[in-house]
Amino acid sequence: MLEVQPEPKLRIALYPGTFDPITNGHVDIITRAAKLVDRLVVGVAINVGKSPIFPLEERAELVRNETEIIAAKTGTVIEVKMYESLLINCAREVGAKMIVRGLRAVSDFDYEFQMAGMNYRLDSDIETVFLMASEHHQFISSRFVKDIATFGGDISSFVPQLTFERTMARLHNK
Repeated sequence: MLEVQPEPKLRIALYPGTFDPITNGHVDIITRAAKLVDRLVVGVAINVGKSPIFPLEERAELVRNETEIIAAKTGTVIEVKMYESLLINCAREVGAKMIVRGLRAVSDFDYEFQMAGMNYRLDSDIETVFLMASEHHQFISSRFVKDIATFGGDISSFVPQLTFERTMARLHNK
């Protein structure tokens, strides 16, 4: 008699952020997370408290542009989802059992540690996994990128090319 093997469970992760704008640091974490899972959902959050320079749809488009390249290289299914809810609810909606968070420095850890604890209390079936930023990207943050670009500084080494063009155009009406 042939024994039927159960279908293996897909490893699904959610990598959330505002991505305003998406940086090379974000791209690095997405690339590395894609190697760990079968399906990666990049959640683009509405976060009006951060005064985004890009509307939600454009941020999702810029993320989608970069993730298509990563998906082609890694073979991982990567999708972009806009959301306006609790992070844990978004994770449930997409079937994620893992939330991926990037850490740049010790200063990130306190906030991320607290958020991971709260999310675990809300749903203990969803784990938070931290990926350390590579040494080339540890200092990059969207906030710094926006500040530098606002004053005409060169952000081309901090963000993907399309994001560079759109950020400079948006901030300098070019």
